[in-house]
Amino acid sequence: VQLQASGGGLVQPGGSLRLSCAASGITLEYYAIGWFRQAPGQEREWVSCINGRSGTTAYADSVKGRFTISKDNARNTVDLQMNSLKPEDAAVYYCALDRHPTKVVVTDATEYDYWGQGTQVTVSS
Repeated sequence: VQLQASGGGLVQPGGSLRLSCAASGITLEYYAIGWFRQAPGQEREWVSCINGRSGTTAYADSVKGRFTISKDNARNTVDLQMNSLKPEDAAVYYCALDRHPTKVVVTDATEYDYWGQGTQVTVSS
């Protein structure tokens, strides 16, 4: 199983980016997929997740209303659309997969079994 996160880059405050998490060796639609981020000197932070079976989504308060998580079963990807980006959104963003979700919404990083390599998001003017 491999997860590949992509789509990061440099964007001005107020701008948008779309991150994508592509999977190989597993079908994402059956599991829980989460996005986390980690800024320098800070702990990894849960951002959003989607339950592959139910489609239930959840967001951290810091991104609610600005970020949207979605899955594309045909492409076997989970995307994170990030709008109205702020400097405090800058971080390395990771996607992760929980093969045996015990909850509809999984926010605990320790419950995820597989992780992508991360993609850098920089928000700066």
